[in-house]
Amino acid sequence: MDENYFPLKDETLIREHFMRQALEMGELALSIDEVPVGCVFVLNNKVIAKGMNDTNRSLSGHRHAEFAGIESVLAKHPASVFKNVDLYVTVEPCIMCASALRQLGIRAVYFGCSNDRFGGCGGVLHINLDAGIDRCYPAIGGIFREEAIMLLRRFYLQENDKAPNPTAKRNRILNTTVENMSIDNMRSYALLEAELVDVNGPAPMTVH
Repeated sequence: MDENYFPLKDETLIREHFMRQALEMGELALSIDEVPVGCVFVLNNKVIAKGMNDTNRSLSGHRHAEFAGIESVLAKHPASVFKNVDLYVTVEPCIMCASALRQLGIRAVYFGCSNDRFGGCGGVLHINLDAGIDRCYPAIGGIFREEAIMLLRRFYLQENDKAPNPTAKRNRILNTTVENMSIDNMRSYALLEAELVDVNGPAPMTVH
């Protein structure tokens, strides 16, 4: 990883800063009745693209936040830029998005809450870390996890007139209890540490 990659001990505020921007995109998606998943792509500590879910408006199942962001990146940069780009996304990328990110060579992924049904970065499968032709990438979860979960819960309390069989939700109450996260970040932390050692020498890294 290059000199613009910050060691973990210095990165908490940076991660939170960019995840807040991803959450803002999720809020925007919620405001127009999309599944509230938002993301930002970051190069050299600057946001170069944003994305949010567009599946309801487009009636297309592949219009996830990550794909919208990827299109924005590629509109201005060559695909090779992804090796220096980090993705911040409110929900763990699904298997489809996790695979696309690996093929593109994304440097790292940071997400809010895990995706227990379709997650490709540990929630169901480890697309980002398992053996394959393309380079692995670390995916660290749990950044503003509760905020990401509450965004989803607020959406599922709403009526979705684009759903095949919408159900009445007027009597549902928002659940504010959030259980502990079950996803394991340690394999991704180990990958981050190994890559930093390769570039910077055997300096120790503090894992928080």
